[in-house]
Amino acid sequence: MSNALTKALETRDWLLADGATGTNLFNMGLQSGDAPEFWNRDEPEKIRTLYRNAVEAGSDLFLTNSFGANASRLKLHDAADKAYDFSKLAAELGREVADASGRDIIVAGSVGPTGEIMGAAGTLSHESAVEMFEETGRGLLDGGADVLWVETISAPEEFRAAAEAFANLDAPWCGTMSFDTAGRTMMGVTSEDLVKLVGDLPNTPLAFGANCGVGASDLLRTIKGFSNADTTTPVISKGNAGIPKYVDGHIHYDGTPELMAEYAVLARDLGARIIGGCCGTLPEHLKAMRAALEERPKGAQPSLELIAEKLGGFSSEGDGTGEDAAPAARRRSRRRD
Repeated sequence: MSNALTKALETRDWLLADGATGTNLFNMGLQSGDAPEFWNRDEPEKIRTLYRNAVEAGSDLFLTNSFGANASRLKLHDAADKAYDFSKLAAELGREVADASGRDIIVAGSVGPTGEIMGAAGTLSHESAVEMFEETGRGLLDGGADVLWVETISAPEEFRAAAEAFANLDAPWCGTMSFDTAGRTMMGVTSEDLVKLVGDLPNTPLAFGANCGVGASDLLRTIKGFSNADTTTPVISKGNAGIPKYVDGHIHYDGTPELMAEYAVLARDLGARIIGGCCGTLPEHLKAMRAALEERPKGAQPSLELIAEKLGGFSSEGDGTGEDAAPAARRRSRRRD
């Protein structure tokens, strides 16, 4: 089993992750409603280009095109039996690009949410969720992924199921949740809750954090929450490139490369060790982020006021903790773009 990420975290102060998967694939011609995972088989050169663009922009780590490669999501496309195959293909293409890059690149096997609800309000059992995550994870590992990376999770039950599946596979892993409901996940998890959840797991992830959400400002407020909880586990920050806006029939993110460069530096100064982008983050954003992280010295932990000044205001009054704590509405997980 590869320990590439462990070695990188031991020798580097920060690592640059990749940007968006969905946004970049839509720019290559993927149509809304199509399953990106089919492109691992049908358009392999476009997937290689996705990975290669991240590497050439300066990423030290990229996620595979396997976010929806589980039986539950693929069932919507009459391909529930292809979860292992699509996952393995995603990682094989990633391994090929990483090995040809001429430098140490970590292939992180993306594992997205099942799209179903667990717990008392849901229909997905813990055992079924573990089985699905294990199938996807096994395909990614067999394809050459260095580490498994569960992302955009909202429910603690699903995070625990993924952790158990990865333990069954004896695989190193990372995990991020999406805090998009006034500083909480859709299922009400706060930054403090995730720190406690990670600390209570029998197989602690190599790193944990937040991805997607609303905008870069909100995500960094969550990262600050992790830092304030004094966690010793490395923190991941993968924020969206600004705020989504509907323009001429398409979703566009308004974050410029300059804004994402500011975001990357602020994330590092907040203590994040793995820094990347999520929805809307293109190679030009990654290039600016890399340059800023290399050229600008590490500073003091920024205040919320400085984050708002640099990146724009927050979408809610608070981060779901403390006096502003309030229950969040229960909604289904959405696809990462």
